Amino acid sequence: MQTLLTAAQMRNADAHTIKHQSISSINLMEKAAKAFVKVLKKEVSNKETKISILCGQGNNGGDGLAIARLLANDSYKNIAVYLISFSVEQSEDNKKNIKRLLKLNIPVTIIKEAEKLKSLQADVLIDAILGSGLNKPLQGEYAAVATFVNELKIRVISVDVPTGFSSEGGIAEKYNGIKADLTICFQRPKINFFFPESVKALAKFKVVDIGLDEDFIENQKSEWKLTTESDIKKLLKPRKNFSHKGTYGHALLVAGNNTTMGAALLAASACLHSGAGLTTVCLPQGGLTALNSSLPEVMALPRNQYLAMEAFDRFSAIAVGPGLGVEEEKEELLEKLVNLRKPLVLDADALTILSQRGDLLHELSAKSILTPHMKEFDRLFGEHKNWWRRVETARREAIARDLIFVLKNQYTFICLPNGNVHINPTGNPAMASGGMGDVLTGIIVALLAQSYSSADAAILGTYLHGKAGDELAKKRFTVNASQLPLQIPKTMKRIIK
Repeated sequence: MQTLLTAAQMRNADAHTIKHQSISSINLMEKAAKAFVKVLKKEVSNKETKISILCGQGNNGGDGLAIARLLANDSYKNIAVYLISFSVEQSEDNKKNIKRLLKLNIPVTIIKEAEKLKSLQADVLIDAILGSGLNKPLQGEYAAVATFVNELKIRVISVDVPTGFSSEGGIAEKYNGIKADLTICFQRPKINFFFPESVKALAKFKVVDIGLDEDFIENQKSEWKLTTESDIKKLLKPRKNFSHKGTYGHALLVAGNNTTMGAALLAASACLHSGAGLTTVCLPQGGLTALNSSLPEVMALPRNQYLAMEAFDRFSAIAVGPGLGVEEEKEELLEKLVNLRKPLVLDADALTILSQRGDLLHELSAKSILTPHMKEFDRLFGEHKNWWRRVETARREAIARDLIFVLKNQYTFICLPNGNVHINPTGNPAMASGGMGDVLTGIIVALLAQSYSSADAAILGTYLHGKAGDELAKKRFTVNASQLPLQIPKTMKRIIK
């Protein structure tokens, strides 16, 4: 897992690299600028493009000045540089890069107030005004510059972080910083890039390696972890010779109602295609025809009031909730399942019942996995002002209750009992359709049945769910939940090769 750092920790990584790799700060800045320009040239390949670079007086501005020089040296012909000079302080590396730039006879326009930018004309604007150290809204002339940039209606590319955007912590409801179409960031993405409110500041981001000491970064104390495909490759277990259906466990899905049988079928299909040796759905009698006709490999456990606890003993893993309903008998059934004293996967209607039955939430077995979306989570633990606070609550509750929370969004946060928050990078807007959560539940319970730990099942299942959607989205404008289970084994096969 990649360790994600705060802005302060990244500055420490800079300092450590400078000290232990015998590289000067100005040369490290040069490496960062070169890495940035390498990506920028793919984004802006026409060397006649009018590019304006707004540079602050700190090291972010120093990066911008170095970028301007490198572009000019690479025959970009229309480079304009503006030094945003709203204070008397200027970093030493910033000063050095101005001197280097002036040797190429590239003019640097000093901007003392935002209105002096009104004559700026460009096709692309590079934002290198303020870096990652900012943790409060912009004020005064800086706010005015951001407003001006946002009103230009041209492409904006930010260096490391958009000016005015905080690297971590709650994102202001009324963001007044620069809105970037692309942010090219150094060594690691900022933690806040993964929060939904970041859409106010950046459309997308790309990460470039600038040669910071990776061992130092990975040894820093941080609860934030980013899942990578190499992690998933290590987690996935190959199918061994002489194994059989019993080797891969028996998963049970307690799901479906007379009017919501589709949720049960989606979860069952995902479980089947994710490798469970046997899959059974506990469903109402009226769903048998639909199950047998659509998924003949899946067995049924008809649901009625005479279903004894002993009926659930033979299953390796149990998931409950998709399309279940919230009637009194469903509440009683959930209570029976909780009393089994084994980890469960809980989704959808099971979460709604838990929000009304705090006693059952308290009685959940250790390492149970809850997979709420935002509204379901807030029903459990109260309204939250922003996603940062929501994830803080999920992390705190995971530690206190020894549970795992899979807090679903485009970037899903997996909060573990050890206090770590694993961020899942897979998934895409094409997957924004009904039934996706049911599929995720089916994948996770299949992995639990195959003897993956609860933590690994949550991390692995979430990654595979999103990655399968990413692979389908390469050829589709939208991805439906029923398409996803069929892609799962293909995605697993590709990763494990």
